[in-house]
Amino acid sequence: MDTDYGAVLADSDREQWGFVDRQAVGPLNFGVDRHEAVTIMAGQGFAAKERVIERWNPQRAQWRVEFRRAGPDELRPAVNCYFIEGVGLTCVLVDALRGPQVTCEGIRLIGRVPSELNTELEAGAVERDLSWFYCPTGEVCWYDFAFVRGAQRTGDTVLSWASFCNPVELAHSSWDIAPAEVRHHGWSAWC
Repeated sequence: MDTDYGAVLADSDREQWGFVDRQAVGPLNFGVDRHEAVTIMAGQGFAAKERVIERWNPQRAQWRVEFRRAGPDELRPAVNCYFIEGVGLTCVLVDALRGPQVTCEGIRLIGRVPSELNTELEAGAVERDLSWFYCPTGEVCWYDFAFVRGAQRTGDTVLSWASFCNPVELAHSSWDIAPAEVRHHGWSAWC
């Protein structure tokens, strides 16, 4: 049994996912309901754990579904998905340590040294004539893409995580639609 909760998955051992802005992250399409997402991720070798995290009224609740690689030694979720009843999937949080590698415009976003990734994203923005900004986590993000990045510590190393969102009509930005626990992802063991 792997008891190292902070073990980092090698990039070559990660699933390779793409990101289509406001449409899909890997095999998951925004808007899909949580039951479909569980089936899709099971087909990718992930086990799910579902939980209501907020209930606004009897008809509308927000759910978190944690996805771990199947196996008794997997202690840490690789991906957290957030769903709003009646809306579907709105946010996908990919863990820096155990999550799939997600590529946007040819740039790998997950499990990277933040300063190196910041430099690559700035250069990519200039090359593609994209606007960039420092997102609330202090990391470089692109205005034209609905993702937010952060840094997550493991031992003496800091690596990048990212959340991908589709704010739909409910929010103005990715940061607004993401649950509070997403913003605190890198600061705690796991929310």
